[in-house]
Amino acid sequence: MSMTTPSTETAIPEPNPASDETPMPSVGIFWGVPDGGRTVLVSDHTILPEAEAYGDCLTHPRGHHNVWEAWRKLGATTLRRRGLPPAIAGHEYEAFPRGRVVYMREPALFTLYADRRLQRPDTIIELVRRFGLADERHVVRSDAHYRTLV
Repeated sequence: MSMTTPSTETAIPEPNPASDETPMPSVGIFWGVPDGGRTVLVSDHTILPEAEAYGDCLTHPRGHHNVWEAWRKLGATTLRRRGLPPAIAGHEYEAFPRGRVVYMREPALFTLYADRRLQRPDTIIELVRRFGLADERHVVRSDAHYRTLV
């Protein structure tokens, strides 16, 4: 699975290089996008110390729509060159299963809200690894907001 992360708030996310390093705990958004007969995980995330406060939670400052539209504007060729699935260019952000990782300050818990189609053990393991949550308390939950209707 592939995953992306931005360098600044206005930057278009670039793919992460392969690394054995454990990433810092992060919050963010993600999708499962079809690419060549498989589902590729793509995301945009923020390390916890840079996350935004939202009530009792810390969350990612960018939304699904804004990030997706920035990627779509790149076009299929540039997306592929950057390691992103070209299917992004021809679809709305709601077309593929998606989710969000938030941090709840009380009770010090990361929550992965994910479309049920992304709640497969291998996908959750990848999300936990990529968002740096392996050593953190976390749960996986469904939410009507992250449900693909197609």
